[in-house]
Amino acid sequence: MLHMIPFSVLDLSPIVQGGDAAQSFRNTLDLAQHAERWGYQRYWLAEHHGMPGIASAATSILIAHVAGGTSTIRVGAGGIMLPNHSPLVIAEQFGTLESLYPGRIDLGLGRAPGSDQTTARALRRNLASDADEFPRDVVELMDYFSKESINPVHAVPGQGLNVPIWILGSSLFGAQLAAVLGLPYAFASHFAPQQMMQAIDLYRTSFSPSAHLAKPYVMLGFNVFAADSDEEATFRATSMQQAFVNLRSGRPARLPPPLAGYANRVGPAERALLESVLSCSAIGAPSTVRASLKAFIERTGANELMITSQIYEHSARLRSYEITSGIFAEKKERP
Repeated sequence: MLHMIPFSVLDLSPIVQGGDAAQSFRNTLDLAQHAERWGYQRYWLAEHHGMPGIASAATSILIAHVAGGTSTIRVGAGGIMLPNHSPLVIAEQFGTLESLYPGRIDLGLGRAPGSDQTTARALRRNLASDADEFPRDVVELMDYFSKESINPVHAVPGQGLNVPIWILGSSLFGAQLAAVLGLPYAFASHFAPQQMMQAIDLYRTSFSPSAHLAKPYVMLGFNVFAADSDEEATFRATSMQQAFVNLRSGRPARLPPPLAGYANRVGPAERALLESVLSCSAIGAPSTVRASLKAFIERTGANELMITSQIYEHSARLRSYEITSGIFAEKKERP
């Protein structure tokens, strides 16, 4: 029996070949409305820049779009790449979101720029500054939300609002920072699983209880490509596999249609890359996905899973999330 934990959605608002950002945003809202009905805990969008296949660059605006079209599901950033922004601006943006949609907004913070160096410069980021200003920026941002802010500048709206802050990471740095600050931690195991177990252990053993969180809380990214048969799921997963090989080869592109037999078309280096980066994945029919999820939860002791499904056809993507929701609904119904 699966230990019952919440499942959530990570949506990169993919721009598919033959589509555009407008279509991506329609699909994002449609998926969010379905996810709400299916019982997912939260719906997160991620900041990326200069990526032809990802439409969620203006993350705060897209969060408002999703929150405005839903009514109960939590909506947030997974995450905002804080080095790209002034902490005050993010406090104002998320203070605005929390004022519009009270009790439903999450703010996950990442240390990576979410782009390459050229794009980072275009974002007016000071590349000469200390890369590890991130902890100071997080503390400054948290202070803007505090009722007793020590900063002479106030975030309006923002001050005194309860916007839960999460630390995101794909290495040990974020785990350590989340533990020291007593914040929940989300690990990007859906594309960078190499240090996952070490990061979880470091976070849990180093965790200091805070006013925000009494005990460690770990959310892990996990890829799911679910379909009515193992064969169809394997076929659907090839869009994400192609996209990842393109990205790592320096050729980022829109999410391509699935390609039958793709695994046999790539060389050993690409196959090894995919096996490594996509090791935290479930690909198959409901029974296959159920077994993969069960094994992953038992291995990691995750408190919550953030499910991502980079599937080309919107209807097939919806079906994958529907199948996954059926698995956690089963868990709830069992005595």
